Amino acid sequence: QVQLVESGGGAVQTGGSLRLSCLASGRTFSMGSMGWFRQAPGKEREFVASIRSIDGQTRYADSVKGRFTISRDNAKNTLYLQMNSLKPEDTAVFYCVASAASGIFINPSSFAYWGHGTQVTISS
Repeated sequence: QVQLVESGGGAVQTGGSLRLSCLASGRTFSMGSMGWFRQAPGKEREFVASIRSIDGQTRYADSVKGRFTISRDNAKNTLYLQMNSLKPEDTAVFYCVASAASGIFINPSSFAYWGHGTQVTISS
């Protein structure tokens, strides 16, 4: 089993920055891929970014390209999401996800492990 705990959410103004962290525990050596999803009120959960463990290859949603950066520190079992130039439409609950399979996944069904989420609120 893998446990994921997000932190770093909060409220900032448009144009601000936040860095989300996700601490993984348990069978962390089995995680081939990790990522972030988000869900805004009244909307479906959507892909944000993912990273493949074996080579660090990344993929981003078009809506966050150039503004968000996903990274991981294997020694600390921690995944990060650096978010810059934040917009009100980025307001959502952000979820950390992990999969035992190695790949660049964008489908929520590809990730077996989910954190409980952290709220990000961007005011105009």
